[in-house]
This record gives sequence, structure tokens and C-alpha cells, in this order.
Amino acid sequence: MNPAMRAQQVRPYADVEGSVEDAVAPPWMTVLHNCDCHTFEQVVRQLQKAIACSEAEGWELAWQVHNTGKAVVKIGPEAECVRVGNILAAIGLVVTVVQS
Repeated sequence: MNPAMRAQQVRPYADVEGSVEDAVAPPWMTVLHNCDCHTFEQVVRQLQKAIACSEAEGWELAWQVHNTGKAVVKIGPEAECVRVGNILAAIGLVVTVVQS
């Protein structure tokens, strides 16, 4: 085997693996809880503001919260999940932000 081919076959991903492991933090979740103190319309509108979902997606999430007591509405970096939680909480919705 010539030296040029040997150099190409030596651990091509060694540097990438270390940098990816260091850069990836565990994701966070924003959880919306049922509180029976807002209309479905209010919840849907606030979800649209917080996570830029469609009205139909907002209704699906609102029904999930109503029927199961809670729904994960955002998974991502901590700062983004906190931002979403703050928008939802601005009208008094019950929200938790937790590391998954």
C-alpha cells in the first residue's frame, strides 16, 4: 500500500468525535401543565407565540394538556426552553423547564 493511501485510512473521525461529545449538552424540555384557568383559544394563541406552531398544532397540544395533564411543547437548549416557558407563563400558564 502506498503511503498516501495509508494516511487517508488512519482514523478519519478521531478529531470529530471528541469535539462533538464536548459540544452536545443534554437537551432540556419545556412542559406545559393543565390548569383549567385559560380557554383553549388562549392556550393555542400563546403556543403559537412561544413555539411558532400552526393553529392546528396548537390545538393538538392544548388537547393533549387537557386530556393528560401535561405536554412537552419544546425540546432544545436550556436558553430556548426557558424563553418558551417565559412566553407561556406570561399569561399565567403553568410551565416547568427541566433537563431531560
